[in-house]
Amino acid sequence: MEIWFSENHSPHVRFDIRVERQLYSAESEYQRIDVFASPEFGKFLTLDGSVIFSEQDCFIYNEMVVHVPMSVHRSAKDILVIGAGDGGVVRELTRYDRVESIDLVEMDPQVIEACRAYLPGNACRMDDRRVHIYYENALKFIRKCEDEYDLIIVDSSDPFGPSEGLFTREFYGNCYNALRDDGIMVNQQGSPFYAEDATAMQRSHKRIASTFPISKVYQAHIPTFAAGYWLFGFASKKYHPVDDFEARQWQALHLSTNYYTTKLHIGSFYLPAYLEKMLEEVEA
Repeated sequence: MEIWFSENHSPHVRFDIRVERQLYSAESEYQRIDVFASPEFGKFLTLDGSVIFSEQDCFIYNEMVVHVPMSVHRSAKDILVIGAGDGGVVRELTRYDRVESIDLVEMDPQVIEACRAYLPGNACRMDDRRVHIYYENALKFIRKCEDEYDLIIVDSSDPFGPSEGLFTREFYGNCYNALRDDGIMVNQQGSPFYAEDATAMQRSHKRIASTFPISKVYQAHIPTFAAGYWLFGFASKKYHPVDDFEARQWQALHLSTNYYTTKLHIGSFYLPAYLEKMLEEVEA
């Protein structure tokens, strides 16, 4: 008998992955956590029935959410990561020798435990001496921070359920205060393709653009995410993601990547016409 994992990407669209076996299942205090093995995407993690990442395509997300801001802010050394309990973002950050401290705030310890056990390829750098893990509510954590970080990466799940508070104007204001004068915040901005996702994306962008003097959106192709098309928000107090980008300086680091390139960095900020119009509607 064939087993399939199904996720609704819209009321009328469903995404299916054939599953070889279920490796882990638990109901934590916050959410349902499952790990599956599949022939096409390898092992993949789901939270409350939504795919968070798969072994086959997680490199795209992790590289784009890390290397874009790190290549612009060339002296970023103190980093705050919110969410990302799978460890993929932390793994990419630890590749930079200049990084001195990574504070990881994850509310659900069972997510980290599951990834350590079943997805060690992502969680392999969680014990790096520079990584400090806080099992706390990110909203409460960020309120206590002021002028502490060079970069904040908000790697939350979708703006519904447990992560809804990470898409509010208050939260973005607290991130602004937690950043130093030249700080950058990057967040996952969702997909603009299906109606419900598009509305959430516009709402989030409007709140960020009203908080930060520089607010841009960039894109990547991620097959397991809704419509295979995903957006990230780049918000900064000082740096423009293209005008202040020096490709040769990042290339001099000789970091090997599978998706991110310096040419792609620039190209990812050139958006299709329909998306530009959606963003302009809420920026006015």
